[in-house]
Amino acid sequence: MTAELRDLAIFRADLHAHPELSWQESRTADRLAGRLAAAGYEVTTGVGGHGVVGRLCRGDGVTVMLRAELDALPVKEETGLSYAGTATATTPDGRTVPVCHACGHDLHLACLAGAARRLAACDDWRGTVLVIGQPAEETLEGAAAMLADGLYERFGVPDVALAQHVSPFPAGLIAYPEPPTAAGAELRVVVTGDGGHVGAVGRAGHLGQTGGQAGHVGRAGHVGPAGDVGRVVGCNPVAAVAALVHRLDQTAFDQAVVTVGTLHAGERANVVPTRAEAGITVRAATEEAVTRVVARVARLAEETAGAGVIVVSRVPPGVNDPAATALVRRAHEAALGTVVTAPGGSACEDFPLYGVPSVYWYVGAAPPTGLVGRPHTGTFRPDPVPTLRAGVTAMQTAALAVLANASQFAPPSRYHGPGAVAEH
Repeated sequence: MTAELRDLAIFRADLHAHPELSWQESRTADRLAGRLAAAGYEVTTGVGGHGVVGRLCRGDGVTVMLRAELDALPVKEETGLSYAGTATATTPDGRTVPVCHACGHDLHLACLAGAARRLAACDDWRGTVLVIGQPAEETLEGAAAMLADGLYERFGVPDVALAQHVSPFPAGLIAYPEPPTAAGAELRVVVTGDGGHVGAVGRAGHLGQTGGQAGHVGRAGHVGPAGDVGRVVGCNPVAAVAALVHRLDQTAFDQAVVTVGTLHAGERANVVPTRAEAGITVRAATEEAVTRVVARVARLAEETAGAGVIVVSRVPPGVNDPAATALVRRAHEAALGTVVTAPGGSACEDFPLYGVPSVYWYVGAAPPTGLVGRPHTGTFRPDPVPTLRAGVTAMQTAALAVLANASQFAPPSRYHGPGAVAEH
């Protein structure tokens, strides 16, 4: 192992041992900012929450953006690693949950820091490098928050944005997913009632409104009315939400994946709670499909539980810009050898919200045994050294390829909107 890889492996292990939930990534942001500053970048923190921006300008040329995610997941780690995360955190609703890096964001950040340092040490490029440590990717809210906080107005609009994600392919293999990521939405359904003694179910009163009013399906807001569900399932919010979950499970959603990921209600079995809540995700190939499915979920919520649907976040599908992708892929093949094309899945990202021509690829992270575990579980255990070796080189060579081919890209003053592909 080289000294560079050893240093990055230690950095990654430190991040892994100290995971932080979305919107709470203060330590992680500080560690990344310190690395970027030491490499010579002009660093700004606190962008859109705990977002970090490192900027290195070397005269005229294109602007390339390198982005990785800061946040971890509310999952208990079960890898048995000596540096396993044991942290807990408090969620916005006051619950204490375990936290771990079960999606590889710690590796993404270490690769980002390594590539940024290599670029700073290299003198044969001109242009601007923007290095982004983004908060709250897991909630699909961080990119929008950084943009709303003036990311482009303050630091310039990139010509090309680059991002990568670890994947359960053999460690070090670069793969291009088609499509890169799915469109999606995160929804919340809240049912409230009077509550009371379990012996008084059916007489404790009627369920009130969720707080959401009728409206259109937007990037955030409410869909459908909320009202009385006593005539449907009595006055128990838990029963109302359970009935909705059953309906969703029995409904076929054409060309979409609808998943209930959270259910929260009550503290004791002999108390009817005043509130029950379900968290739902929708994944589909197109925004139009997501819109149709969200509307259908809203109808089911109204019919079954008398509840409205709150759209917490929403993202378009990822689209790899053809010209930039061809250029970056050639650079990856020259530096790393075989590069493959992989089928896209139903995973969502808020990376498309940056709205500029972009390239998104996978970095294999599975050890020779193939036992890497499943992402978003406590057993996810990427093989760090070969993954870092490939991930740093992949990000560095991609950035250099873009910087060396300024004539292929439009001036950096145009922002094409979320998920857009530039016209060439």
